[in-house]
Amino acid sequence: MTVNGRRDTQGPLPTGARSPTDRLRLLATVGDEASETDALRCALHHAVAGLGGPGGMVHLRSPWQGAGLRLVLTDGLPPAGTKGWQDLSGKETTVPASAALGRAYVWRPAPAFAEQPPSGRGPAAAGTPDGSRPSASHEDAALGVLATCGMASVPLLAPTAPHGPIGVLSVLTPTGEAPTAEQRAFLEEVARWAAGRLARSLAAPRGANPELRPERPGGSHLRQALKAVRVGAWDWNIQTGELNWDESAMTVLGVDPATFDHRIETWLDLVHPEDLPWVMVDTDEAIRTRSVYGVEYRVRRPDGTSGWAQARGRVILDEDGEPFHMVGTVWDTTQTHAARESVDHALRHMSDGFLAVDADWRITYINIEATRALGYSGEVLGRVLWDIPFARAPALADRCRQAVADHRPVGLDVQSPANQRWYHLRLVPVPGGLTVYLTDVTEKREREAERTTTDRATAERATRIAELTTALAEALTTEDVVEAVAQHVIQPFRATGMVVVAVEGDHKRLVGSVGYTAEDLERILSFPLTTTTPMSDVLTSRAPMFIASVAELKMRYPSLADVPTPGRQAWAFLPLIASGRSTGCCVISFDKPRLLTEEERTLLVALSGLFAQALERARLYDSEHLRAKELQRGLLPRHLPSPPAASAAARYLPSDRRLDVGGDWYDLIPLSAERVALVIGDVMGHGLSEAATMGRLRTAVRTLADLELPPDEILGHLNDLVSDLGDDFYATCLYAVYDPTTHVCVFASAGHIPPVVVHPDHTVHVPEIPTNSPLGAASPPFDTVELAMPEGSLLALFTDGLVEGAERDIDRGRDELARVLAAAVRADGDLSLDQLCDTVVSAMLPTGAQTGQTADDAVLFIARLRRLAAQDIATWQLPQDPLAAGQAREHIRTQLDAWHLDNLVMTTELLASELVSNVIRHAQGPVGLRLLRGRTLVCEVSDGSLTTPHVRRASATDENGRGLQLVSALAQRWGARYTAAGKSIWTEQPLPADPPDTPPVAD
Repeated sequence: MTVNGRRDTQGPLPTGARSPTDRLRLLATVGDEASETDALRCALHHAVAGLGGPGGMVHLRSPWQGAGLRLVLTDGLPPAGTKGWQDLSGKETTVPASAALGRAYVWRPAPAFAEQPPSGRGPAAAGTPDGSRPSASHEDAALGVLATCGMASVPLLAPTAPHGPIGVLSVLTPTGEAPTAEQRAFLEEVARWAAGRLARSLAAPRGANPELRPERPGGSHLRQALKAVRVGAWDWNIQTGELNWDESAMTVLGVDPATFDHRIETWLDLVHPEDLPWVMVDTDEAIRTRSVYGVEYRVRRPDGTSGWAQARGRVILDEDGEPFHMVGTVWDTTQTHAARESVDHALRHMSDGFLAVDADWRITYINIEATRALGYSGEVLGRVLWDIPFARAPALADRCRQAVADHRPVGLDVQSPANQRWYHLRLVPVPGGLTVYLTDVTEKREREAERTTTDRATAERATRIAELTTALAEALTTEDVVEAVAQHVIQPFRATGMVVVAVEGDHKRLVGSVGYTAEDLERILSFPLTTTTPMSDVLTSRAPMFIASVAELKMRYPSLADVPTPGRQAWAFLPLIASGRSTGCCVISFDKPRLLTEEERTLLVALSGLFAQALERARLYDSEHLRAKELQRGLLPRHLPSPPAASAAARYLPSDRRLDVGGDWYDLIPLSAERVALVIGDVMGHGLSEAATMGRLRTAVRTLADLELPPDEILGHLNDLVSDLGDDFYATCLYAVYDPTTHVCVFASAGHIPPVVVHPDHTVHVPEIPTNSPLGAASPPFDTVELAMPEGSLLALFTDGLVEGAERDIDRGRDELARVLAAAVRADGDLSLDQLCDTVVSAMLPTGAQTGQTADDAVLFIARLRRLAAQDIATWQLPQDPLAAGQAREHIRTQLDAWHLDNLVMTTELLASELVSNVIRHAQGPVGLRLLRGRTLVCEVSDGSLTTPHVRRASATDENGRGLQLVSALAQRWGARYTAAGKSIWTEQPLPADPPDTPPVAD
């Protein structure tokens, strides 16, 4: 969002805040601590987003111009596009002015935004007198886009301003689209909220932040005059807008008397844009109520300098009692602010915390240390002290009131809920409020608590050792073992870090760590085993070593005196011995000097033995698990392809957590003519043997798919393969082929669960597909079903492990899956397939099952089907005549020229000519020619014959037989497939790497 040429930092809206109701709820959360500018900016941002327009504006009423309006905020509009909208005085025909005059909503279609073109050019003024067209700049292009927009404006009405609206909120709308009734109501509600905020702020203090909401001036005129270096006078004719400054006022504001034009707009241009909205509102309020006028604002002088200025004045009435003039003084308060900031800097960076509250217990000042102690994430200034969780400590409120009532300092200790540290609070009453000093006494209390908890820690340690033994017995991986030790050893011994290193030959390998940075770990591993270090000595002697301080470390190992030990003051080096050999070392560190007792040392040595045995067992498990995962990765597709016809995502959850392998599989196979095959299967059982069978079946499917066999024939061959494996092998399989040119998907099933289809309108359909018998028990032929798939349909394939469980059968599980899919798509239509898979798996499987503890393997395979655009398909019928080859070449030249693929014309003509000639000579009609532009350029020639062409080697004297050899040499791929009416011979050629944008091709 852009405000007066600057980027707004409030960031994007949350993903869920899309409806008008959500946006109004967000506006309601804008607290009173926000400035008028921030409130207006937030309202404008939500209004633009709610109507889906390119931008918007906020004008506020100019008190000196009657119905005149001045631009104070913009959203999404370039500065060049808003030049003509800065001042709408005398432009009553514009949409904002009409809304202000009529005090009602106004919308006009395009070219509403071009009514006041910034440079005298309207949307149609794009040509030069000689009829030529000038070169368009980026600015012209942007203005051209805005000129086609309509505009909706709503007045900012408030009960405190009965004589007219405070201002107008305007939003650009897309071309020719009038806002709906719901959008209009939303826009009016946003305007009502913004007007209420502006009206409420007239009587409310602006907060305590001097950078954005300066306090209103106070004190006597004499005191202000004494503080000011120079005081200037000003006289403003409210009715004409003429403004007169004396020489001192011009000096304060940095205006050159020679160039001053006596226009009130000149002064407005000097006010900082962040302060302009509330300055205009305060000015209007002073005129309307005939009250004393006083503002303090930031000044942006013409010479580039900036500062603070404070103005006070009063309204002079004419004979009819109407505001006529406003006169007053103005002076520079920059030095006053600098002095404030100096004091504030000293307080802000005190080592102790400091905050102050007023008589209403509202926080008026807080320094950095106090902010850290309170730990409150929201805006603190201006809030009541009791609203902060820190201040809700028992007896704190009573002590604060006691200090104020008795006029005596009071002290107490309070623990911060933010960082759990203890602070001693000294409550000192001052005139008009209370000051609070906070001193961190955590370490003092810790030392006291340490002495009282020593005995209790000894008893707890024995309990934790028993818990560690149980945890190590359940740990499987080395990561589990390290985590168990860290959880049950570090805390009882009040340690702060642990690192485990394994020895493999002459090298060290990091097993795991807690509390160490990457730099620390790199330094530990950088020392060779031959270097004299505590770790190398422990590995050699196989005896533990305990070092109580940094001084002891430097005394025993002088070579390590210069090695930094950040946050480490004491260490316990424990050898890890398993099966009679030293396998590594465990280092436990402390952030304070620590002399371990004899009991603690004995306990750590005993624990290191348990640790070493658990690590050795986990190492063997990790090795086996790694081999199983490598097998699974080799059998399943690592990355699913993304052909034009479909994009897909999948989740595989094996039932055996120890091996992480199973017998389920899935695949997405690109076929000829941009078709795709989607396959899912399930080998009965789970384990390494079933995974191997799955790998054989998946390889066979890909091989048969490359032969262009139809789904029923592929299942027939797979049935033979599984039958040859023996009577104990069975598998289910669902094979589907989707054609993006006809939008038809052909299904064939061998005992597998039918898929779930989600249409673009979010309706769910479970097609009736004959399941047949599983592979290994079936008797071909297999039944097939053809289904039309609308553009963007989701096809969800899955195995029974996803939907079947102890508490639900397959039918109930499938219905639940369909409901979850539909709900997820309806909730967020932009959900990616990976996110959709995660959502479905989380809903269908319990938490334990998602980590691999399922009764059966589970696979979810979701594909989004896309059609091939009509302009990417070209089809012709050819006569069964020798002239057909020439017609085919002519069609190809014309079509490839329209597709801007001229560099493929010669090769494609030759391929088509050879294929058509071969059909005319050896096959029978009808003859068809088709070109497809997808990931490659596909050229197909079809005929009514079932004869499959074969490449034969022609001798040097043969006159025929070289056609298919030429096709094979020129095409990237080629082949033939059978159709319902005969066969089709296809070729593929790669498209240029960067194809240019092309216009649609007429059918």
